[in-house]
Amino acid sequence: MCGIAGILAGAGGSGADEAVLRRMTAAIAHRGPDGSGFVREPGIALGHRRLAIVDVEGGAQPMESGDGRFVIVFNGEIYNHAALRAELEASGQGFRTRSDTEVILAAWRAWGEDSLGRLVGMFAFALWDREREVLALARDPLGEKPLHYAWLPGGGLAFGSEIAALLEVPGVTRRIDPVALDDFMALGYVPDPATIYRDIRRLPPAHVMVLRRGAPRPEPRRYWSLPREAAPAPEDPPALLRRRLADSVAARLMSDVPLGAFLSGGLDSGAVVALAAAARSTPLDTFTVGFAGAADERAAAAEVAAHVGARHRAEEGSTDYLGAARQVAGIFGEPFGDHSAVPTLAVCRLARRHVTVALSGDGGDEVFAGYRRYRFHSLVEGIRRHLPAPLRRGVIARLARAYPKLDRAPRWLRARNTLTELSLDSALGYYATVTRVAAERRRALYAPAQRAAVEGHDPGARFVALMEACDPDDALLQAQYADLHTYLPGDILAKVDRTSMAVSLEVRPPLLDPALVAWGLMLPAAWKLREGRGKHVLREAVAGDLPAAILARPKQGFADSIGAEFRRREAEVKGRLLGPAMLDSGLFEAGALARLADEHGSGRFDHSQALWQLLVTEGFLAQHGGHAVAAAEPALGAD
Repeated sequence: MCGIAGILAGAGGSGADEAVLRRMTAAIAHRGPDGSGFVREPGIALGHRRLAIVDVEGGAQPMESGDGRFVIVFNGEIYNHAALRAELEASGQGFRTRSDTEVILAAWRAWGEDSLGRLVGMFAFALWDREREVLALARDPLGEKPLHYAWLPGGGLAFGSEIAALLEVPGVTRRIDPVALDDFMALGYVPDPATIYRDIRRLPPAHVMVLRRGAPRPEPRRYWSLPREAAPAPEDPPALLRRRLADSVAARLMSDVPLGAFLSGGLDSGAVVALAAAARSTPLDTFTVGFAGAADERAAAAEVAAHVGARHRAEEGSTDYLGAARQVAGIFGEPFGDHSAVPTLAVCRLARRHVTVALSGDGGDEVFAGYRRYRFHSLVEGIRRHLPAPLRRGVIARLARAYPKLDRAPRWLRARNTLTELSLDSALGYYATVTRVAAERRRALYAPAQRAAVEGHDPGARFVALMEACDPDDALLQAQYADLHTYLPGDILAKVDRTSMAVSLEVRPPLLDPALVAWGLMLPAAWKLREGRGKHVLREAVAGDLPAAILARPKQGFADSIGAEFRRREAEVKGRLLGPAMLDSGLFEAGALARLADEHGSGRFDHSQALWQLLVTEGFLAQHGGHAVAAAEPALGAD
């Protein structure tokens, strides 16, 4: 695991100043504390920070191919590199190291872009072809590893693992993208390919962009796609899933440094830990951070660890979310609205004291339908199809608007969300369930210029497009497909990458093997949702590997409640929201911010999610600066 950065000069340009390249890599030094390397030659400059995992002695980067034609900087792991190496050696290619980096070089030399479909792993890399003066940027199928870029005046391009690297490049401004800010307030993250900055973009998952120096600017191309419809169930899906998952876990155990696993006490991490422990000859190290109260899973995690014979470590986490808001903004380089980043960072810190690599259970909810919203959406969709559209859009929509917003009431009394989703068509109904701050609330918070800049923008449009691309008769698959393109890379994987790399820890999620994800997505809905519960096939697959109590546990989020803390510290919350960072930005209305804090402090409303997102935004503005721009103003290097 590493950090990469570089600059491709435009036609006639000489490349990057060495001091700029070193500042870029220094900004992401936490991603690679074990060493650094640079290549600087006419037209191109490449930099690398290394976290040594595989072939500690021989895997230094940037790395050249044996014939000197290609040079690469690479972040990630290729789990099938040994099999690819054997295939390439059989065709006559030689190798100087044991590293997976050299395998990518050899694969590209043999197969070009087609090699991307053969790589099993998580990766983001930049590969320079000296002979053709062509730079290829590529990102793994599901977006486990990040890659950002910015076009420069004169046709050049800068790239880096994190936003922080690009902010070191002269000419890359800190102008805020008003549409990206609206997306963030709606979803809790900025979805690909945007970032919070107008000048900086993110290469989407499963995409490659090939740039010939001096040629017109290319568009990223998709090289891998998820299935869009279910297939008939194979024979004995639980048994087949267990074999597939065991193979995926075993592949991700490769390491020349200490390796462990996160363990929450839930089904997903429990399944990964059980199979990893069974595949090892020595005890597996496992790690848990719990929070006193509802979010404490230490007892359940300890039960799983004892059951599989793991060497377990647990700690109690801090609940200072107000203090953490600015820390989160610093780690992500842009606003990030999932407050489970705080406990995720805590468990990463615990694990890093003992290991350099950790397995995680991420992806199980998206692949095998573990989220409550999937059950809710499938239920509502069943009702929706029996109600005429005029009735839904008229009578039910009016009922939804009239129903009181009972944030503090028991769940069974909070019918407004159900009525709202039912009144909408399927895709927009699902989007309503994942929206963090609704449109009406967002618009009320914005200053006039920001409100005008996002007029007509609908963050739900991407959900409509994604869900309409799937089988119209499979509401569950539509929702999963949308999440795998939005929430998974934008929230879950971004959270895990940034928090783990902040402490120089590599995290590997076996449930996100691309072939396993495609197989799980194509399963008929009955194998995922059954008797009001998700992940049926996964539960059946590992029934013999985990204690019965763990298999029966309801899903529990990995985060403590933030609402009570924000009420106790209302004056501090209000001080942040009405401080110079927020008000000088020209993005928000002071009166609306004050009302939001007052309403939450009164106890009558729960605005904790909106407040968290605003507090993280305040932390971002305080640390990174930035200013609003008119929607029509072109980004840096735009045509």
